Amino acid sequence: MGYWLSHLLDPSGAEFWVLVALIIFLYFAWGPAKKAINAGLDARAAGIQASLDEAAKLRAEAEAMRKEAAEARAQAERDAVAMIAHAKEEAARITAEARTELAESLKRREAMAMDRIAQAEAAAAAELRAAAADAAVAAARVVITQSLSPERARALVGEAIKDVPSRLH
Repeated sequence: MGYWLSHLLDPSGAEFWVLVALIIFLYFAWGPAKKAINAGLDARAAGIQASLDEAAKLRAEAEAMRKEAAEARAQAERDAVAMIAHAKEEAARITAEARTELAESLKRREAMAMDRIAQAEAAAAAELRAAAADAAVAAARVVITQSLSPERARALVGEAIKDVPSRLH
């Protein structure tokens, strides 16, 4: 190894001047290369920051959609409770009127009241199912939006919304 080092550092040899030329070349080439590397890293950092900003924006939008869905679900539940209470009040009123009638009309009116109660409960249950389905669709939209790409999420939500009526019936 001593021979190669002494041979390389001998100023009368071509290897020495090739080494000197290489060092000079590397010295002058390092500045533009350093600038190019730094510019590339800066551009990449800016791209990453833009992606992070977009992700934060999408997260805020998804959070707002989730809150809206929760509010809609809560309102649907309150409406369902009110409908059931109203149906029960209506049933009690109809039953009280039916008792005051004669025995013969009592049987007819009682049957009519039971039909109305069943219809009101069926309508309330159908509305509750529809409201729950709407809330589920909205919640699914939020979950899908958070876990999938926007294009794939839009496609899946569109398909799910189209299938909701057929699945409820």
